[in-house]
Amino acid sequence: MLLPGVLLSNALTKMAANSSSTGSKSGTNTSGGKQSGPSAEQVVATFQRMRQEQRSMASKAAELEMEINEHSLVIDTLKDVDPSRKCYRLVGGVLVERTVKEVLPALETNKEQISKIIESINTQMQSKGRELTEYRERYNIRLVGEGEGDAQGQSAASSRDSEGGGSKTGAGVLVS
Repeated sequence: MLLPGVLLSNALTKMAANSSSTGSKSGTNTSGGKQSGPSAEQVVATFQRMRQEQRSMASKAAELEMEINEHSLVIDTLKDVDPSRKCYRLVGGVLVERTVKEVLPALETNKEQISKIIESINTQMQSKGRELTEYRERYNIRLVGEGEGDAQGQSAASSRDSEGGGSKTGAGVLVS
């Protein structure tokens, strides 16, 4: 089954054939039996899942940034207001009546906690980015449109490889 937006080229099927036929030559097989790596479809699915995880982290970080901006706006507005004045705060879907002096410290604390969460998410996104890069290099994954200027040079090199005169590097996976 192909994922939407995923292009699998002839190189992908060659990669699957190469991984099954050269499993004992790769040096990763220590048991002596025939053991191959993940199939090309599994590689693409794993890569897509990792990219989606990184996208969802970025989306959550952007959402929390908007919340910080809202908190800052409310904090700036309430600083100029009389501390004994009534204000209303939405807590868990319920509007609660409080005073400004009760709400202002809570808002500042929430803003600090959200900032810490954003820092944590950014750290996780960076580690996920490194993990994605390592995965791309390990399985020679190229994204559609990446290096289009080099595409003609690579196609000439791949035609030489298919004629038997090229190097024995593994075929790559093309992902959109």
